[in-house]
Amino acid sequence: MKKDKKSVGRKILIIVTVIVLLLTGGCAIYLGDYYKADDTAIAAMVGQSTVWEETDEGNLVFVPDTATKGLIFYPGGKVEHSAYIPLMNACAERDILCIIVKMPFNLAVFDINAADGLCGQYPQIEHWYIGGHSLGGSMAASYLADNTEQFDGLILLGSYSTADLSDKDIRVLSMYGSEDLVMNREKYEESKVNLPDGFSEIVIDGGNHAYFGVYGEQKDKVVLIRQYRYPLGGYVYEFPAGLVEDGEDMLEAAIREMHEETGLTFVPKEGGS
Repeated sequence: MKKDKKSVGRKILIIVTVIVLLLTGGCAIYLGDYYKADDTAIAAMVGQSTVWEETDEGNLVFVPDTATKGLIFYPGGKVEHSAYIPLMNACAERDILCIIVKMPFNLAVFDINAADGLCGQYPQIEHWYIGGHSLGGSMAASYLADNTEQFDGLILLGSYSTADLSDKDIRVLSMYGSEDLVMNREKYEESKVNLPDGFSEIVIDGGNHAYFGVYGEQKDKVVLIRQYRYPLGGYVYEFPAGLVEDGEDMLEAAIREMHEETGLTFVPKEGGS
């Protein structure tokens, strides 16, 4: 009997170890696969005379001599932050100091508070704005919700705010492309109630989701949900997950859980990749 218990225990340990290794390996592959900036296209767009600073943290900073306005920019999910150099350079040419924040694993969800302390490093700036693209825009909005006193406004590019900013005295610009097939339009419309009255909206005719950065065509997207976790005493962003119920296989469970937790319909890709 004791041998049987030890055998069962070893089997359970092996199964758990295999699951952990698979999850860890899958996570590493996912995080290591991201949209890389097209350096050749960027060089052609901004020219060799364009100058920016790179901080010890990897942030890219454009500092016009006479700037009095500043923008802290959170990149899109799984997009290399340097892909936004042409966009921020264009803003800098209009006397706006711009900071492109480098995010852990190219996902702003891992460092929502990346803007902490940045405003104080540039005392010459009188008016600060924060914004971002896609997931970065949503995370910038969440940061703004807790730090409204530092900023005059929010810029959302192919993005929407899940945080309630409707009672905040800030200016908001929301911009997306008419051919954006990545941003969830239903969620975008629902989230408009989170913005202050009179926010500005611009739809770029013919623009797609990757319109704001230089990293090629974007075909997929990251789905995260915001959950309150009592042991942590706050909200966290996490991947949708759940258990396989009786009578279900793993694929059926994935489809059901995705719809229950997000309202989205998950359609598996043929071939399982």
